[in-house]
Amino acid sequence: MRLRLALPAPRIALFGALAWATAMAVSAGTNLFLQGWESSAAVVAIMSLFAIGGALAFPTGLFVARFVSLGRPGSVVFAAGFVSLFAATVLVTGGLYAMQYRSYYAEWHGPPLSLRWLFQFAFTSAGALYQFAVLGIRLYFPVGFVALFAAALWFVRQRH
Repeated sequence: MRLRLALPAPRIALFGALAWATAMAVSAGTNLFLQGWESSAAVVAIMSLFAIGGALAFPTGLFVARFVSLGRPGSVVFAAGFVSLFAATVLVTGGLYAMQYRSYYAEWHGPPLSLRWLFQFAFTSAGALYQFAVLGIRLYFPVGFVALFAAALWFVRQRH
């Protein structure tokens, strides 16, 4: 019953995912513009990664926030929306980055599913996630943080 109550309506999940994808792409693009990136192809690729990550993360983050905050007071609802959406966005986008990073280095890795390949897969993915944590998360500030705050406020208003 609780799981069913936590499921967002498809319309909200879809429009929220589109809005969140746009906000995350704008956040990344704004930071890259402010850093003076001149390679438009690289900027588009990074903005696309952040948009896809945001679009996939929104329904998951919304579901987790709804599940955690069912029957709770407004401050818990806000915190659940904030933390769930942040965690889902960073985890999904970081995971997508790790998959892309891994696909680049796959050419030089051992035969699939061998012990050597498993180690290379694990350490390449771990390196990619570390690199995303160091270089990628900062692209969410300040625009993404403002969007996150606004989304958490929207979540509180939606729940009441």
